[in-house]
Formats: sequence, structure tokens, C-alpha cells
Amino acid sequence: MIKYVLHKDLDIIKYDNCIASSINSRIYAFSWYLNCVADNWDVLVYGDYEAVMPIPKRQKYLINYVYTPFWITQLGVFFNTNKVDSNSILLIDFLEKLKERFKIIDIRLNTENQIKNYNSKFLLERFNYELSLKTDYQSIYDNYKKDRKKSLKKASNNHLIEKWNDSAIKLIEMFKNNIGLRTPNIKEIDYRNLSVLVDICFKKKVGKIIEVYDSDRELTSAAFILKNKRRVTILVSSTDFKNRNNGTNTFLIDAIIKKYANQDLIFDFGGSSIPGIASFFRSFGATKKVYYNFNQKKIL
Repeated sequence: MIKYVLHKDLDIIKYDNCIASSINSRIYAFSWYLNCVADNWDVLVYGDYEAVMPIPKRQKYLINYVYTPFWITQLGVFFNTNKVDSNSILLIDFLEKLKERFKIIDIRLNTENQIKNYNSKFLLERFNYELSLKTDYQSIYDNYKKDRKKSLKKASNNHLIEKWNDSAIKLIEMFKNNIGLRTPNIKEIDYRNLSVLVDICFKKKVGKIIEVYDSDRELTSAAFILKNKRRVTILVSSTDFKNRNNGTNTFLIDAIIKKYANQDLIFDFGGSSIPGIASFFRSFGATKKVYYNFNQKKIL
């Protein structure tokens, strides 16, 4: 049986244990993470927390609706694999329960939430890109496309260097002054949430900042990386647009791959529907994974 549990009534320990033990665990779904980035959130719970679906929600004109907060890539249904198989029938039950509660829904599922025989008008395909880091760095590098290898040579000629830092101030400022100028729907509160999130991730030892500098000690790119269980994820990255032709983007990704290579990890590039960015991710040898955006809008 699936029940809707308000945040105030949630058994946080059981909820987080379900997220931690799930085969499709994502760091975005932990209670502490959602507390940082979501206005409010409740949970759909199956049985005794054998499966859960976190529900970020907002209210507008006295109408509650489901949304995906900034700084979250995938949510969806998470299954405690000791007790529940991730089957499409139960997934559909979760979505139908969500539709009963909300008239307006816009939430991302995860790559393991593959739903068969469901009404496609509610589902929008999105793509994520992943790279196995099980092999040594040289083997991974050998699978880079020619353009990536050329960009790494360019980065070497420009004497780029990496620095692993414990502060997000420069990254957030660069993001705001570059990508942020082209993304006006990111509000100041979202940047404050990101700053709080980074600090908590540092304290929990699940987050790292990498910065790339040129020979003049000028910051050219940076990224915030999350590491949870077997997954290394780029959550936020940015480049100084006036320096993006010096190989810094490739150098940044390559440095992360080099750091985590030869470990039983998956490098999660994040998703993109922009062909150029998707092509950039694939050029490192990444493979495309499909996940769904569940969207429902009813006329009130």
C-alpha cells in the first residue's frame, strides 16, 4: 500500500535508510539534501519504507504543485532492494497516487525508473550521460575522440593547472556571471541554497570543488562534484566564456576522470538536451541513458 506522508510525519531514519540501500540511490533524494534545495517536500511511502518517492512541492494562488528544484537532476522512486524489486507496475502505482494528490506535476524520475505501457503523454524523454571508471585512466583516455585529445594538447600548451578547493565562492560567482546571465530563472535564493548545500556536502565529505587556472593564475573553469556510493556526479560547472577556447572544459573533465579512474565508480556527466553539450559528453566515451520527466497539467 502506498500512502502520502507529510514531511512533519516522516520517519527520517527509515526514509534515508531506504535511499541509502536502494540500487538506484541518488544523493539528491536524501533528506538533508532536499532540506537544502526544496521549498517544501513530502513523500509517497510504500509499506514500511520499502520504497519511497520524495515530492518537492510549492504553492501558488493557494494551489499546491510538484516541481523539480534547482540543483537536482534525478528523483523518482527508490526501492529498498532487500525487499522490493524495481518493477514498472509499482512505479505506475506511485505515479497514479501522485496524480490523485496534485493537478500540476513536473518532476524528474531516474534512469532506473523505466516504465512500460504507461501513458506517454505524461512522460518526456530526457538523456543522461555516464562513463564507467572501472578501468585505468590510460584505457579511458584511449577512447576519447580526436577533438578531446587535441583540446588536452591545447590545454597543455596554455599551461593550465588544476586545484582542488573547499570553497564554492569563485565557482558560484563565475556561474552567475556566465551561465547565470543566460539563465534568468535562477534566482538569488537558488544561489544561496547552492552555497548552503556545498557547505553541508563538504562537512559530510561527499562534495569537492575543482578549479582550473591558466598561466596568469586566472580562473578559467570550475565544477562542484558529488560522490555518493558508486556515483561521481558533476552538479554545477562553469567556464569563463572569454577563456573557453583554451581547452579548459576538456581539461576540467579529464582531471576529474583521472582522479577517480580505476575505481568501481560511474562518472555522471549530467544530462543535456542541447546537441553540442551532449556531443561533448559522448566524446569522452560516455554512453546515453534515458530517464523521464513526469509532467501533468490539468486545467483548474
